[in-house]
This record gives sequence, C-alpha cells and structure tokens, in this order.
Amino acid sequence: MSSFKIKSFVLGPLQTNCYLLTVEDEAAEQTSGIIIDPGMNPKALLDSIGGIKIEAILLTHAHFDHMGGVDQVRKAADCPVYVHDLEADWLTDSRKNGSMRWQDVTEPLATDPAEYALEEGMELKLIGHSFKVLHTPGHSPGSVSYVCGQHIFSGDVLFRASIGRTDLPGGREADLYDSIQNKLYKLADEAIVYPGHGPRTTIGFEKANNPYVRVK
Repeated sequence: MSSFKIKSFVLGPLQTNCYLLTVEDEAAEQTSGIIIDPGMNPKALLDSIGGIKIEAILLTHAHFDHMGGVDQVRKAADCPVYVHDLEADWLTDSRKNGSMRWQDVTEPLATDPAEYALEEGMELKLIGHSFKVLHTPGHSPGSVSYVCGQHIFSGDVLFRASIGRTDLPGGREADLYDSIQNKLYKLADEAIVYPGHGPRTTIGFEKANNPYVRVK
C-alpha cells in the first residue's frame, strides 16, 4: 500500500487532537483507516469516515478528553479499540478516566472495554503499515506513543516546547522525563511528533528547544 494521509481534528472542550490516518487501495477500490484518540464531541470525525474501512481505534491513553468519542466511533465504524493494559479499566470507570472530576466540562463518561490490550514493543499491522508501541508513562501510567516511520503520535507526553502534566492521578514526573529522554529523544531528529494537544513538532526541535527536558 502507499503511504498514509493524516487528517487532524480538534475535538471537545479541551481541544484534543484526533488523527485519522487513511490509505487508498486503488486495486481494491477501498480506503482503509485508523483513528487515534477519538475525543469528545466527535461529529466532525464521524462526518469524515463514511466510506472508509476503519480498522482500529488506537488510544494513546484513557483520559476522558481522548476517549470520550470511543463508543460513538466504534459503533459507527464497527472496529476494535486498543489501549494499554494498565488503563484497561479506565474506559469503564469515570473516576479513573477523570470525567467524574471535571464535571464543569463533561458529564461522567464510561465506555465498553477495549478489545485489545497494548504493551511495550508491540508491532501493530494496520492499513498496510507497522505501528510500534512505545510505553511512555508519566502523564498517566498507561500512556503510549505510536511510531510509524518518521511519524510519532505522542498523546500527552510531549508537546511543542512543553510536556504533559503529571499532577493527575497516576502521573509521575520522573517517569515522564524518562519516557521523553530514553524513548522519544532516541528517535530520529527529523521525526514528526503529533501531540494530543497543540501544534505538531519534531524530535530535533524539542531536543534543541524544549525548556523542560534537555538532552543529556
């Protein structure tokens, strides 16, 4: 298959980035896709996936602003959901996914369980490509980053000139710094980072400019 196209959506009150990756198979006259982090209020995403065979929903972590649209999208696309095993029960528990604590932003949210559990080093074969799972905890215990070639989907671990917060339940500052220094910063400088909020960046830019995590 050819290289994938990436379309981004900014969803919900916390302006969460959702990514739709698609590949056209001209021989089969079929477009296949995967969705990373279907956030809250996913109407714009749902309007864009008609006619696309969605193979999977990948979650970088299970905070409510990243998983709020899971059930709507899963039902519409008839596809499985992947989340790290450490946060498997967050989908079904509004206290753990944070929606119970943010009632000024959302009603308590809960979804059906994910179909698949992720762990460090897994290789997911989707839309004709291989996506490597890096366990990158710190923002949350089950945070993962997905790496495919020069594309990195980092969730709330690494942002442009910033990093994910660690003051939420299950967050740990030392783990976040370790995830960035010893996993993400080991990737190619030209690799593009697609974060859970805000604009994209590159590993090289962050190594040179991020004020929170310096290169050792």
